[in-house]
Amino acid sequence: MPFVTLDDINVYYDLSGAENAPIVMLANSLGTNVHVWDAQIAALSATHRILRYDMRGHGLTEAGSRTALSIADLADDAAHVLDALGLRSVTFVGLSLSGMIAQRFAAAYPERVEAVALCATASRIGTAQTWEARIAAVEQGGMSAVIPAILERWFTPPAHAEQPALIRGFATMLERTPAAGYVAACAAVRDADLRADDARIRCPALIIAGSDDAVTTPAM
Repeated sequence: MPFVTLDDINVYYDLSGAENAPIVMLANSLGTNVHVWDAQIAALSATHRILRYDMRGHGLTEAGSRTALSIADLADDAAHVLDALGLRSVTFVGLSLSGMIAQRFAAAYPERVEAVALCATASRIGTAQTWEARIAAVEQGGMSAVIPAILERWFTPPAHAEQPALIRGFATMLERTPAAGYVAACAAVRDADLRADDARIRCPALIIAGSDDAVTTPAM
C-alpha cells in the first residue's frame, strides 16, 4: 500500500493511469475513503491519470495530533500530497466536505489547479447547532449513533429499496471511519465560510447538485 508522510501524519493514496495523462485528483467526502470513487475510475482512466487519497483522519490516513482542524488545513494537506509525489497541477474533484476543500485549494493554490469539480457542496454547509449536535452524538455513541441519519440523507428511498447491498456497504465504510477523524472534520465544516475564497477562484469550475439533495441544495 502506498503512503506519503506529511509533517505529522501518514497519508494513504492511490495513483493510477498513464504517466503522461492529465491528472484528476479525487478527495473523499466526510466519513468515507478512496473507495467512494470506485464507480468513476473506469471512465476517468480512459483520459486521465487518477490520484485518490484518504483525507486526514479517514480511511488509512492518520488523524494526527492537532486539536483543531480547518478547511484551510485540509487544503494544505492536499497540496503537500502533491509535493510529496512530485506533481505540479491537477483537476481537483471534491464531494461535500472535499468540495469545500476543493474551493479553498483553488483559491489558495491557483497555480496548481487546472479546473475544479464541486459535487454536492457549498460555501457553507449546515449550521453550527446541527454540527455541534452531530459531534456530540459521535463523541457519546460512536459512529453508529449517526449512521442511520447519514444514510437517509445520502440515498433516496428508491436507492434504499433497490440497492440494499450498496447501502450496507456505505454503512460499513462509515462505521470504520475513526470517530476522532470524523469529529475533527465535522468541526472544520462547522467553522467554514468559503464565500471570500470562492470570489478568488479563476479556474474553470463544474458545479454539480442533485435535485433530491436536502443538505446541499441546487440553490446553495
